[in-house]
Amino acid sequence: MSNLRTVLERQLKEGEEIQRRSAEEDRDADEEKEQMLAAAVCMLNQSRQHHRRCAPNVDRRRESQGKNLLEDYFIPNSFYHHDAVGVLGLIPEQKLTAALRMLACGASTEQVDKIARMGKSTILECLVRFCDAVENLYTRDYLRKLTPRDLQRLLQKGEARGFLGMIGSIDCMHWQWKNCPIAWQREYGNQKGQKSIILEAVASFDCWVWHAFFGVAGSQNDLNVLGQSPAFDEVL
Repeated sequence: MSNLRTVLERQLKEGEEIQRRSAEEDRDADEEKEQMLAAAVCMLNQSRQHHRRCAPNVDRRRESQGKNLLEDYFIPNSFYHHDAVGVLGLIPEQKLTAALRMLACGASTEQVDKIARMGKSTILECLVRFCDAVENLYTRDYLRKLTPRDLQRLLQKGEARGFLGMIGSIDCMHWQWKNCPIAWQREYGNQKGQKSIILEAVASFDCWVWHAFFGVAGSQNDLNVLGQSPAFDEVL
């Protein structure tokens, strides 16, 4: 009997020790994640302050709307967010990964579901909310056409660097088209034999892409793309 009691006491102590270590590890992980979240929020605030100094004509109302969309949905008050019935919800990393995966890689909801473990409707909601936030934050300054003031600034910057009359750097990039229809493969085949679509973009010295023309067949060269793109129509 005494041996059985000793064994039970030892197992009980070992179980308590395992629970204590697990609680300490969870607490350390929570603290580390909270520190990472605080650092991310601090960087976001610093970036926003720098943006305000560089662009005094920012629409404050639109910026506030974009900030609320991002922080209320992607950055909850606690890192582990529980719903009304106490079930652990989705963390910000899952939501941001889903939205960025679809935008950057063109992944479908089924492919994102395998990575982020999220439902189709939730993935689409993440994508819509993320795009709405970006639109509200940057439409006034970046998602628009050039103005005479912007054109004058670009010409002055180019002149200061020794490139007179240069608005920006123009380039064409081939995007491979994996599922190109057979009837279009000759037209969209590039010099390497790959099927591609050309993207023409003009970027200024500060990496501001102010022109993008996408959809030209991959068999054409840069001069043909420039000849049919509206890159300099409004400027001229």
